[in-house]
Amino acid sequence: MTMRQRPLSASLRHLLSGGAALLLCAPLPAFADQAATTTPPKQVSKSDTHEVKQLGAITVTAQSRAQEMQDVPIALQIVTAKQVDTLAATDISKMDIFVPGLVVSAGQPTQPSYALRGIGGSGFGIGTEPAVGVYVDGVYAARSGGALLAFNDIKRIEVLKGPQGTLFGRNSAAGAISIITNEPGDTFEAKGTFRYGAYGERYGDVLLNVPLNQDMALRFSVLDNQSDGWARDSANGKHYGGNHDWGTRAQYRWNITPNTRVLLAWDHEQLKQAPQAAYSVVPLSSYVARPSPLTGTVPPFPADPKTWMNPLHAPLYGDAVGAAETRRFNGVTLTVDHSFGWGSFTSTTAWRNFDTYNLGDYDGTNQRDTYLDTANIEHNNSWYQEFKLTGNTDLIDWVAGTSFYHEQARQISRVDTYTDSLDTLGLNSGSLGPTDTFAFYNSLLPLVGYGQYTLLGDPWREEVRNDENINSYAVYGDVIWHLTDRLNLTTGARYTLDQKQFSWFNPPRYAPQLDTTLTGLAPLLQLVGIDPSVFQQNQVFNTATGAPVNVLAQARNNWRDFSPRVVLDYHFTPSIMAYGSVTRGYKAGGYNMLEFNSHYSPEHVVNYEGGIKTVFPEQNLLLNVTAYYYTYKNLQALVLKPATAGTNGIPEYVTSTSDQHARGLEVELQWAPTDGLRLGLNGAFINSTYTRYIAPDGNNLAGQPTGTPIFSGAASLSYTLPHVFNGSLVYDASYGYRGKSRCNSDSQLQGNCQVSPNFTVGSARQSVDMRLDWNAPGSRWGVGVFVTNLLNKRYVTGVDNTAAPFGLAVAHITPPRMWGVELRAKL
Repeated sequence: MTMRQRPLSASLRHLLSGGAALLLCAPLPAFADQAATTTPPKQVSKSDTHEVKQLGAITVTAQSRAQEMQDVPIALQIVTAKQVDTLAATDISKMDIFVPGLVVSAGQPTQPSYALRGIGGSGFGIGTEPAVGVYVDGVYAARSGGALLAFNDIKRIEVLKGPQGTLFGRNSAAGAISIITNEPGDTFEAKGTFRYGAYGERYGDVLLNVPLNQDMALRFSVLDNQSDGWARDSANGKHYGGNHDWGTRAQYRWNITPNTRVLLAWDHEQLKQAPQAAYSVVPLSSYVARPSPLTGTVPPFPADPKTWMNPLHAPLYGDAVGAAETRRFNGVTLTVDHSFGWGSFTSTTAWRNFDTYNLGDYDGTNQRDTYLDTANIEHNNSWYQEFKLTGNTDLIDWVAGTSFYHEQARQISRVDTYTDSLDTLGLNSGSLGPTDTFAFYNSLLPLVGYGQYTLLGDPWREEVRNDENINSYAVYGDVIWHLTDRLNLTTGARYTLDQKQFSWFNPPRYAPQLDTTLTGLAPLLQLVGIDPSVFQQNQVFNTATGAPVNVLAQARNNWRDFSPRVVLDYHFTPSIMAYGSVTRGYKAGGYNMLEFNSHYSPEHVVNYEGGIKTVFPEQNLLLNVTAYYYTYKNLQALVLKPATAGTNGIPEYVTSTSDQHARGLEVELQWAPTDGLRLGLNGAFINSTYTRYIAPDGNNLAGQPTGTPIFSGAASLSYTLPHVFNGSLVYDASYGYRGKSRCNSDSQLQGNCQVSPNFTVGSARQSVDMRLDWNAPGSRWGVGVFVTNLLNKRYVTGVDNTAAPFGLAVAHITPPRMWGVELRAKL
């Protein structure tokens, strides 16, 4: 940035005049590159090359101001639109391995989870909220159901590491992902991209930007992403792992006056595809006969991981009735901003709505005796309103404002089985003897003249319904004090009030076919003195598992938080800056969705960080280094809890809290040795351990690792060869690496570390992606070929033990190598 002379004495004279702004302190992202609040860009000498200017001159809004990336005293990594296109990424989960420290688990796109620096959150459920906030043009993407949408007309992605609660809000304790889209421009633009590739991949996106007059413009884009899928059911041939997603985005801009702008945006997306493929790891050859007088075979209980087979080579069976994963999303954002002589005012009003449905197979077999599927069904509406003021003087750059967030969410957590599989559950748990089962009673019916009835093969459904209402109020402010021409002090704070209301309701089990049978058997049951109600009790969600039947329970609570940050940065030269910071993050408390009247405390993080950001013009080199230490209290995580002793219920996902701390180091290197060659290297080291944690199975994990890998890294190479067939040839290669998970005493139950000697879980992962493009002059049109996972590395991402009461477990695996060809054109 341009150095301005500000004697300390002058700064102190003005200190009191800025005190009111200092009391507020903390912003949300502003619109991309607003000139009214832009800090003057760093002046680069004429000797600097074009590549070097690009290395450090990416404009970001990480601090709610338009600044160059190298002037922001925050550890952040920028993903440009070009990088998204180079990797043929349709959402951020397709490229997270190339952003060290970021992990996006998106095997189920309606239930993704994000983690930064080893801190993540839940993958589903309205009872919890993520620790990594996802924002689109400054608006929080409510819940997981709307947090992973397909890329549509993206300008850039800012990945901010470490607590961003002061700047972004209450659910950014681990970091924030800020997605910035393109706004309507003043020139006509039309372009399209089309891809065809492996496993029936068919992708297309089209963009049209139309200036309506000198003050108005309209921008419209649409994408369609379809594929057949890379996994196939061995019994019925159904495909899994495919893409069936399309979306549109429309934006209207009106410059009412030279100082007033209105921007109206609408987003729509629809996803409808098969659920995540679940591979049973229990071989059929290990099945055992059911006890007499029952017939058939079932998996041995308890399960023996020594006999499990490698899911990378196992057959896929999925018999879940109605299996699907769907989402319908709509969002509208209205932004009005006005520039004054002293600064600017911005109003952001946003509405988001989504409905998701995710029903998947959790036993991994096609046998009725072990049938189990679960469904997560969510409906969500949210409103957001923010008023923000920004300005700058020779002494300070400041942001202040207030925001309100309201969310209404409904969820159904459902379990589907059959009477046959309930027998298996009862026998394995010891709550039923062979003569107490549906199968035994069914075998007697022909003997007493009721052979026309059957008690087997009847569907059985149980569910818990949750409603939640959230109101969140905040006032915030952030001030950069220019103490000298080289030294800046940033002070900021956000005060938040969260109000939550939550309810639970567990209706009686739903089994209409069985009830019809019981009605027909009423005379017989009365004759032998059997109460029909013994066949009508909830078996999965009941009082013993913490969910009383036919009872409505409600709870409410308020949480208040003050999240400050203090940052000191010093510019040794216009191209070398060092900084140190202390920041605090926060996430409200909440409620376990399956355990009535349960609640957990809010989480807090304190992060100490120091770094240096440098650009060496003569060497065409950018080098950034960051070191940090954080302490976390009551970190919320969604984990699998074993079934309660004395029940035949399945394990449940609950929110547990733990205390953690971690030390880490991050390095970013970019080098442009020649005009056509650009190299990149990123690395992250972290040592994360529990300081207090009693796992749901009773294990004390204090002092043990949290599972986060020690090291992750990425490297990239881009080379442009001009004058090839009257155009340019561009070769890109990207390599990503993530170290192995660090196991602890709870890892086997959670299925995220080694569980069987026959295959590896939590191993180190790597991916190599490559692309070769030819572009016509002015990029009017181009063609390309690309490949992802070039080395065809396949990994087991985890083992799900939800079906453990059946003696079963299912595993999930990563996709194989993908390739494609691409055609681009623009007017």
